[in-house]
Amino acid sequence: MGKDIEQTQFEPKDFEQYQQCLNKNLQAFRELLSQPGFGRGSPSFGAELELYIMDDKAAPKPINNVIHRQMKDKHLTLELNRFNLEYNFIPVQQGDAPFSKMRTQMTAALQCLSKLARTKQARILPIGILPTLQASDMGLDAITDIPRFQVLAKALRDKRGSDFHIHIDGLESLDLHWQDVSLEGANTSFQFHYRINPENFADAYNAAQLTTPLALALSANSPIFLGRKLWHETRIALFKQSTDYRIEDTLDKHLPARVLFGFGWVRKDIYEMFAESVYLFDPILPICTDIDPFNELRSGQAPSLSELRLHLGSIWNWNRPIYDPVDNGHLRIELRSLPAGPTPCNMLASAALMSGLMRGLQDHLSAILPGLPFRYAKQNFYRAAKYGLQAKLFWPSLLSGRLEERPVIDILKELLPVAEEGLCQLGVADSEINQQISIIKGGLETQINGAQWQINMFDKLIKTEDRKTALSQLVEHYYTQYQTGEPVHEWSEKI
Repeated sequence: MGKDIEQTQFEPKDFEQYQQCLNKNLQAFRELLSQPGFGRGSPSFGAELELYIMDDKAAPKPINNVIHRQMKDKHLTLELNRFNLEYNFIPVQQGDAPFSKMRTQMTAALQCLSKLARTKQARILPIGILPTLQASDMGLDAITDIPRFQVLAKALRDKRGSDFHIHIDGLESLDLHWQDVSLEGANTSFQFHYRINPENFADAYNAAQLTTPLALALSANSPIFLGRKLWHETRIALFKQSTDYRIEDTLDKHLPARVLFGFGWVRKDIYEMFAESVYLFDPILPICTDIDPFNELRSGQAPSLSELRLHLGSIWNWNRPIYDPVDNGHLRIELRSLPAGPTPCNMLASAALMSGLMRGLQDHLSAILPGLPFRYAKQNFYRAAKYGLQAKLFWPSLLSGRLEERPVIDILKELLPVAEEGLCQLGVADSEINQQISIIKGGLETQINGAQWQINMFDKLIKTEDRKTALSQLVEHYYTQYQTGEPVHEWSEKI
């Protein structure tokens, strides 16, 4: 969905033609997967970081077009709402210190953006949801005025035919109906990309699904939306509900939401996930090219598969399978559930944890997965989002041979050696491993992540301030601590 488009009006014949293109793309992709040597290469890591723009009163400031135009950086892109931006980092190859290299990139980009923002009386902040965000900040006028966002907003609204319903029960409750998809833009994330060879995709993807709840609980940073304390990672519920065009008591409700955790463990390869997406989800943007993927294959080049990639970009798996024609074609897994913030070191430590677990658990999945049917992995994901580091998750015990319910902190502590071994197998140096794991251990020992820090600070402030003032002061304290660059478990909670 990051592709720029020009066409904004579509007829039934456009959708019919597009469906034919999708089916042809699928056939070409299956042929591509069967080619010896396709997609092979050393692991690499990439990331995208979504950001808030806020003013001197800690409220969102809708000037993303101004900053984007003046930054003149091809890695900076616009986001759905006018108060958000996204920065795409240059991929880092496997090596001794990949996460430190990514942190250097991230810090430099944030500094440049912040310097430019200051000239516009604005500030840049990585945070899952800005606590000072109000209903008046959103709506159709908040959506960035470029065709792909306008078409997306209209398509989802038209398919639903009525207001979107947001209902989230957490520490407090929120229930409202909203006319457009701008609430989705309240969510900002840190999206981590992990390149994988095709023959290892199923195991790596299953390992990602298995361990994402652990990283999500550790990284939660979105506890407040529209002034209410909701889930520790409210983004998970809000993103799903703010784009869900299915209506209660209709056939559509029996089809999956476009924001999803998945349908089951991957059995063979990435093809089955792409095929599921074509079978189960109606196209939103039926834009076809005149490129024949089989001609590309016959000429020895990786096919662009533009129609298939555009369609997959309109389905928001929390762990998204990706085909990219770059570098003679390769596969990636995009981990989409982690929130933006609190600081680069927190985000990259979470990325290191996931990378280590995905590699370290690959050889053990045949023993683990039979003890954890997929429905429990899915429940783990939503439990982690709701309760953060206080969550209890289902986890199979290889010693007792039983599925147990355990605190997420205990599971994480138990798996840290597996993550370390996985990072070692990826060629990461001991010093880099120790640096990343020490940040994770600090969060587990103090039981502090971004969400818990925000909750603790808000609970102190609300004792002496009205809610609006407390939220504003919370963001100011968060911004001050973010600027230190220190991991969140070392942040001050003094007011």
